[in-house]
Amino acid sequence: MSQIHKLTMPKWGLSMQEGKVNGWLKEVGAAVTPGEEIVEVESEKIAGAVEANAAGVLRRQVAAEGDVLPVGGLLGIVADAEVPEADIDAAVADFLASFTPDTGEDEETGLQPEKIEVAGRRLRYLKRGEGGEPLVLIHGFGGDLGNWLFNHEALAADRVVYALDLPGHGESAKDVGDGSLETLAAAVVGFMDAVGIAAAHLAGHSMGGAVSLAVAQAAPERVRSLVLIASAGLGEEINGGYIDGFVAAADRRALKPVLAELFADPGLVTRQLVDDMLKYKRLEGVDGVLRTLAGRLFENGRQATVLRQLPARLGKPVLVIWGEEDRIIPAAHARALGGQALVEVLPGQGHMVQMEAAGEVNRLIGRFLG
Repeated sequence: MSQIHKLTMPKWGLSMQEGKVNGWLKEVGAAVTPGEEIVEVESEKIAGAVEANAAGVLRRQVAAEGDVLPVGGLLGIVADAEVPEADIDAAVADFLASFTPDTGEDEETGLQPEKIEVAGRRLRYLKRGEGGEPLVLIHGFGGDLGNWLFNHEALAADRVVYALDLPGHGESAKDVGDGSLETLAAAVVGFMDAVGIAAAHLAGHSMGGAVSLAVAQAAPERVRSLVLIASAGLGEEINGGYIDGFVAAADRRALKPVLAELFADPGLVTRQLVDDMLKYKRLEGVDGVLRTLAGRLFENGRQATVLRQLPARLGKPVLVIWGEEDRIIPAAHARALGGQALVEVLPGQGHMVQMEAAGEVNRLIGRFLG
């Protein structure tokens, strides 16, 4: 029997209650394949694309551009071409008659970020999933665990996955010591000790990739594999103008064009994203943290530490993912690792490739860890 597949408003992050339809990427009647982007939606935090969950034809666009739907609300219908229109009508009517928006209360129980003491610092983290070999997600410079909004839940389908706020970031203590990679790496190892992880797969984005490399260098027995996404630490080049601009930006007008450099599509920089970043930058101690890290790690617009030879020496599986259009760290750093790692450079994507091409990145990581 031919199945009717419903496209629904996704839940990106624990606080998301609703999303707005920005536009359809496929017309009614278009053939679609699993993983293909069909409709673009926007939460208060970020914009992204909803992918097809099955092969078939886009038979119905239930939500129109500009519509705001609760999480789980019906966006559209994918079905085989031979499914009668009357069956599509019935499926839509049945869904709309029985759908109750989820308040999120039950789902969020046990899924709130937690805090833990590590070597005298409070670190915030979010744990999702159970069992399997643990995966730890490590964000980049000025980021936080929210940088994994589109990845955390998908990756936690097969294993327990922790995302943490590095020292100085998010809601962790605003203390980075000397600002060295070694200090940040020690905090990650201390975090693993504190939550009882003997060894883990590490996935690091940007500066978080360099931190992951530093953990592997200092404590190789604690690392099962590395996923390096637009990673620092693999070459000297970095966009020093971005680093300086981000550190200096004190208002919306200055910050928005800086954040736009992170994405191939600057339209992904929502008002809320800018507001959240400004809120973080105005926290007590953050200015000093960012200046310390930038001075230690990216002085004079260069990366101070290059660990390009480490993946070959480690003898562990390494996956490198990059956006071809990265304007912060050049994709050439990925290609220079040829032979030492599995390298995937995604066309049309920027520095925040794990957000812009979340579905593809999640599939690559899932396959690699599987």
